[in-house]
Amino acid sequence: MDDLLSIQGDLGGLKQVLTYQDGVLTWKEGENTRSWQEEELETVKLHHYVGSLTINAKLKDGQELVLLRGSQGLARQYQMFAQTINNRLQGKDDRAYAKEVADRCPKCQRYYADPARPICLRCLDRRSLSKRVLGLAPPYLRQIALMILLMLASSLVGLISPFLGGRIFFDEVLDSAGRYAGRIGQVVLAMFLAQLVTLFLSIWQGRVNSRVSARIVFDLKTQVFTAMQRLSLKFYNNQQTGSLMTRVNNDATHLQAFFHDGLPFFIVNSMRLVGIVAVLLAMDWQLALYVLIPVPLIVLGTAKLHPLLWRLYTRRFRALSRLNAVVNDSLGGVRVVKAFGTEHEEIQRFSRNNQRVFAVNREVGQMSSTVFPALSYLMSLGALVIWGVGGSRVLWGDLTFGTLITFTGYLGMLYGPLDFMTRIVDWWSSSMNSAQRIFEVIDSNELLWTPEPGEIVPMPRVKGSIAAQDVTFGYEEGKPVLEDISFTVEPGEMIGIVGRSGAGKSTLINLISRLYDPTAGIIFLDGVDLRYVDQKDLRRQVGMVLQDTFLFRGTVFENIAYGRTDASYEEVVQAARIANAHDFITKLPDGYETVLGQRNVDLSGGEKQRISIARVILHDPEILILDEATASIDTETEQLVQEALERLVRGRTTFAIAHRLSTLRQADRLFVLDRGKLVEVGSHQELLKKRGIYYKLFTTQRDALSHIGVAG
Repeated sequence: MDDLLSIQGDLGGLKQVLTYQDGVLTWKEGENTRSWQEEELETVKLHHYVGSLTINAKLKDGQELVLLRGSQGLARQYQMFAQTINNRLQGKDDRAYAKEVADRCPKCQRYYADPARPICLRCLDRRSLSKRVLGLAPPYLRQIALMILLMLASSLVGLISPFLGGRIFFDEVLDSAGRYAGRIGQVVLAMFLAQLVTLFLSIWQGRVNSRVSARIVFDLKTQVFTAMQRLSLKFYNNQQTGSLMTRVNNDATHLQAFFHDGLPFFIVNSMRLVGIVAVLLAMDWQLALYVLIPVPLIVLGTAKLHPLLWRLYTRRFRALSRLNAVVNDSLGGVRVVKAFGTEHEEIQRFSRNNQRVFAVNREVGQMSSTVFPALSYLMSLGALVIWGVGGSRVLWGDLTFGTLITFTGYLGMLYGPLDFMTRIVDWWSSSMNSAQRIFEVIDSNELLWTPEPGEIVPMPRVKGSIAAQDVTFGYEEGKPVLEDISFTVEPGEMIGIVGRSGAGKSTLINLISRLYDPTAGIIFLDGVDLRYVDQKDLRRQVGMVLQDTFLFRGTVFENIAYGRTDASYEEVVQAARIANAHDFITKLPDGYETVLGQRNVDLSGGEKQRISIARVILHDPEILILDEATASIDTETEQLVQEALERLVRGRTTFAIAHRLSTLRQADRLFVLDRGKLVEVGSHQELLKKRGIYYKLFTTQRDALSHIGVAG
């Protein structure tokens, strides 16, 4: 039996409910009910309007019925409902519905605020978060265990000194009737050796600690960065660069403090507390009880402080992320800033965000500098009680002076661990807050859908046939960029993609290269659903030359060989020759070994573009995507780039977007997009004869260029 799928409308009137189970689609409004068998249905579609949407059913007899109306806030649920039914009608699996269920909190059934971050802040179990953080420890258990053993040994040896310098020295050495009367040198030597051993153990523990902490932060940063690499582009559309940089650097370092300064010291201080309290109780249990009077107040204070600190650390992270984003934007766009003379505005923007960071840091600092000294003062009250009560008992002869001195010595050792325990809420809140953000990245479900291992189709060499069937896609829920796109492209065919700005041209090539998956519909590569094609094979078959050329920091050789690190020097040079790049590369200070970004080496836009073309030529893909590849270069350079592109496209299935429509005349066919729909298909001459949208675009651009030429 199929799972019951159910949704309801929310736009007034009687309550409408739409269900689907066992091949039957049922609509219900009040007492009215109507059902359709699977055999009667052709497809179920979602239609978007201003502020609302509908679910429509198209029947095989040609009728189309409006079944349900809802607000745009229900777009995600409605889309998943329609997609799941269509999958079942086409005999496919129910993974769309499974994904929809996975996007909700299993406890409260609320949708996650951000599907890329499967964290329900309402139901977040901080105890489970703590357990998961502790689950990171096993790879370092041996080193952490050694650290703890060294710290314990150091603490145990450290317990000897107060006893030797207190009871033994005053009651047994200085007293002529004592067991060690007059043996001052021996006792002092024993104290010296105890302190020397403590120093040696502390140095050893510190060296082990430094190695472990460095390894932990290294592994954490690697884990977070690796997780970022496997996430889809949709994840990055919803994130600020500054926020991600903060997670890789700051949050990993904060979590390192959990293992470096937190966990070992917590264990050791806990055991040290137990040991010291046991010694104090053994020496004089009545006097020891006075020491513990402030403890309940300290525990209550730390319990109240934890939620407040958690909120403050969350606010601090957000403020730091925004500040990092501003710095990243300003430095990345420094040419624009200089060109428009907006340095003052950038300083003001930085100052506003820096002020937020300052404010939250001040709040954290003020709280820490107020609460923790107050807790320390509560602890110090125990020492005053000991001096008062213990001193009185010495005068009465009920307590020896050496015992009192020993007691106060151990008391000093007790307050160190107690002070740490009062501040535990500080590092614990900071570490768990950082851990939550790190796990948000690691656990993000914003991935391209992956089939089961047995379903992956290896395609080491493809022919280059591309087909789209009823493809719909949107970057945001309820806002489709492409709707019901269908086409077939034969191997080796060159397709020009044209349309007004925002028509969905770049989005279409993003789907063809599988940087995103369609919200609905399928794209096929040589007849195989693109989602099932082995990702490594797919990436080897697709090459892209984009308008915004990005070159990595490194040599020219490394940039050209980026997609093929095993390429020989001769292969790289040959690719550069085909791309018309060899001549200017040889004139650089170190030729192909010139490091870009150093020694004032700055390439022009055309030179960068030709290096990117050489990179694709060396990659040797069967499917080529050109996205405004000649948009930002001068006419003379464009001719060189165009010659390189003509060599590159030969024998390859090519999708080209160009800002000058005249450059697409040689395309086998042109796809004309308008408002997310494929409205015209044909050759340049065929579309001009139709005198439709393409004709209007072409003539408008031709007249504009002609006018510019006359004016010049």
